[in-house]
Amino acid sequence: MSADDAVSRPRIEAAGQRSIAAKHVENAYTGDVLPAEALHAPERVPAARGTSNLPPAALCLGREEELVWLRRVLTFQGEGAITQSGAVQGLGGVGKSTLALHYAHRYRSDYTLIWWINAASPDEIETSLTSLTHTLVPGWAATAGRQAQVAWARQWLAWHPGWLLVYDNVEDPDDLTPYIGALHQGHHLATSRRTTGWPDSAPTLALGNLDPDDAMALLCRLVFKDAAPTPRQQADARALTADLGHFPLAIKQASAYLAQNRGISLDAYRRRLGTKLGKAAHGIDAERTIARIWNVTLNALEKDNPLAVEVLHIAAWLAPDDIPHTLLAPSGTDPDDTAEAIGTLATYSMVTDTGTTLSIHRLVQTVLRTAQNTDATQLPRHLQGRDRAERTVLHCLAPPPGQDSTTDSQWDTLTPHLVTLAATTPPGHHNAPLTDAYGTAADRLREQGHTARTVPLFEAALAQCEQTLGDTHPNTLTSRNNLAGAYESAGDLERAIPLFEATLAQCEQTLGDTHPNTLTSRNNLAGAYESAGDLERAIPLYEVTLAQCEQVLGDTHPDTLTSRNNLAGAYESAGDLERAIPLYEVTLAQCEQVLGDTHPDTLTSRNNLAYAYKEAGDLGRAIPLHEATLAQREQVLGDTHPDTLASRNNLAGAYRAAGDLERAILLYEATLAQREQVLGDTHPDTLASRNNLAGAYQEAGDLERAILLYEATLAQCEQVLGYTHPNTLASRNNLAGAYQEAGDLERAIPLFEATLAQREQILGDTHPHTLASRNNLAGAYRAAGDLERAIPLHEATVTQCEQILGDTHPHTLTSRNNLAGAYQEAGDLERAIPLHEATLTQREQILGDTHPDTLQSRNNLATAREAAETVQQPDTAT
Repeated sequence: MSADDAVSRPRIEAAGQRSIAAKHVENAYTGDVLPAEALHAPERVPAARGTSNLPPAALCLGREEELVWLRRVLTFQGEGAITQSGAVQGLGGVGKSTLALHYAHRYRSDYTLIWWINAASPDEIETSLTSLTHTLVPGWAATAGRQAQVAWARQWLAWHPGWLLVYDNVEDPDDLTPYIGALHQGHHLATSRRTTGWPDSAPTLALGNLDPDDAMALLCRLVFKDAAPTPRQQADARALTADLGHFPLAIKQASAYLAQNRGISLDAYRRRLGTKLGKAAHGIDAERTIARIWNVTLNALEKDNPLAVEVLHIAAWLAPDDIPHTLLAPSGTDPDDTAEAIGTLATYSMVTDTGTTLSIHRLVQTVLRTAQNTDATQLPRHLQGRDRAERTVLHCLAPPPGQDSTTDSQWDTLTPHLVTLAATTPPGHHNAPLTDAYGTAADRLREQGHTARTVPLFEAALAQCEQTLGDTHPNTLTSRNNLAGAYESAGDLERAIPLFEATLAQCEQTLGDTHPNTLTSRNNLAGAYESAGDLERAIPLYEVTLAQCEQVLGDTHPDTLTSRNNLAGAYESAGDLERAIPLYEVTLAQCEQVLGDTHPDTLTSRNNLAYAYKEAGDLGRAIPLHEATLAQREQVLGDTHPDTLASRNNLAGAYRAAGDLERAILLYEATLAQREQVLGDTHPDTLASRNNLAGAYQEAGDLERAILLYEATLAQCEQVLGYTHPNTLASRNNLAGAYQEAGDLERAIPLFEATLAQREQILGDTHPHTLASRNNLAGAYRAAGDLERAIPLHEATVTQCEQILGDTHPHTLTSRNNLAGAYQEAGDLERAIPLHEATLTQREQILGDTHPDTLQSRNNLATAREAAETVQQPDTAT
């Protein structure tokens, strides 16, 4: 039993049209497809040396040792992370970005390209990569879709050496895994408030506050420029920086105020700062320090430019990076006045401005979102900012003149700000039009494969439904179902399953036990159980749901067909092909009769039956059915529809199973290229496609390409799906197998052992994938010469395969073949030869006389018989 393919699961949504879910879609996407001539363009596009998008160099004092450390680490192993020490309790403002920017400018001539990436979320990383594509191929990028641009940038980085990527403000280290794990031609440098969660291979630098002398020197340099401070000014600067905790962000902003207001001395500013202490925001030292500074700065701004304060409070509620100026103009405000206000904020170092967008420090936002002492007769200032932010986002979502709908470009720009608004919703707050926008943004993110990022949007939508409609209103139940589905897609089954259970209980109580929405809720809960590998609860629930659908909706209702399909899929997941295949066959016959021969749901049913035939080793029926389904999907759905890509992938898998690697690899490569362009680089279906291509490379003996592709895929699976998702476990198993085939048992065996332990825990002791893991670990022990552990594990696996899968299942035959090989290596030919003979006979009968596995069995038997003859020959005297 070798590496197993990752398979995505079916779902029925509680809202919208229901259809039979495509169970065996190993990968998919929507969007623009790169034209054929551009598919390999990245390797041919050069970058002028020194190409970068770096912000201007910032003053960086007192960090020379850290710069030396960074240079040594990056030139030695190519990645590093600047994090903060626990002394500042994980908050920003300590100077991480300044240090990274100083490093990039100092060594700019050593890199062919340096790209500064806003890395607070996967979406912002992708946005920065699209700007790289626009810089290198502006003509093509102008007409390409967002996901195609991201894929192009990744391919360019994979081909070209000598670059530096700076990931600024990383919120989750796992967000970098698809890039650090797959791109090896340059250096990766990250800044983050996170001190944990980094890979062991990435050294981290705990960056603390400045040394007192360096803090004093920084403030004097910023305030007095090139003029030498007097001894008294140095003493006042030392006292002021001590009050500021030697905190770089606080020093920078206090200095900006003093430089702008030359008539205020350091000592006077310090005294003014002290009077604000009692009015500072609650929080830890860094927050209180910043709040004290801003109370002084904001008071000055209120007098000089009240609009600047208003703009700042709007920015507090939006995503911190790349905020378009158009989002910051209050209604009826002259754009020139807004630009002037933003310039004033930049002068005071409250924001960073590019001329068209601005960025604001996250700590600034944290404090500005906090209620201050205000006039009780009016809306608090921070909530006024929230209200204006919501109104400007909704205004910017209006369709352009002459168009009926909002453009994709508008949604791409505004989605990060919608996610931030949703994640920071004040308790009890609601805005119906904004909630509608949350729903649309969530739908788009799901289509793009970023379902995990929909969680804040669905959480905000659910909170509004509960508040305005009540806890058991049908729309509230639908919203709760959607949030549970988002948790499940994000791999957070600990939150998904209880929410699905609660939703089902409420549907039963409110709508009744057999209401269609209750049946849908029951189906979704069963799907979550199946995703968690809990087939003991999933299958009975699917069975109950099907029985109720048949009774309430009728035997051939589309929802009944969906339920029947899903139950067949659960049987298949449990390895019970004797029940799965007849149920798939019945479902297909009914779909053809009720829906028509080329209805999308009929095509899905046909695809699933073909896949089940393949799993049963019946390639004579699987391949023609896959070929017919692909041809029909190309005709009905189009060449790049996700379901068409799924069919193409599955046909490639059938060719691979039949040993036709030449056709399999070509089809896998074409499918992967299309999925990367249509669905995106980290869509679960793209990950499955990448895994499958790596497996085909491995079977063809191209281990170098296979291992690199497996490693990249595993890193991305861990990030997108989670560490224990069944598809991640499949990816980990496959990488271990490639390590073993390359002779690297030191990495293969621990990875096999970890995968087996996780599969036993997640999927159960007799799940087919658990049996595969057990067989693979036994094979690795055998390769290491540890037959004492290998043989008992092989014997146990054969017994379980015979019991669970049946005596002639291809995986059972593989397991039996492996056990015979272990007996042979142990010198036990009396048991090895009969087992080889039985396996060969069954493979000839089941797989055919020329199947690669049959040829392998024939060769193994010949080798065992030759070994037996050698043992029987007497020694010749000399």
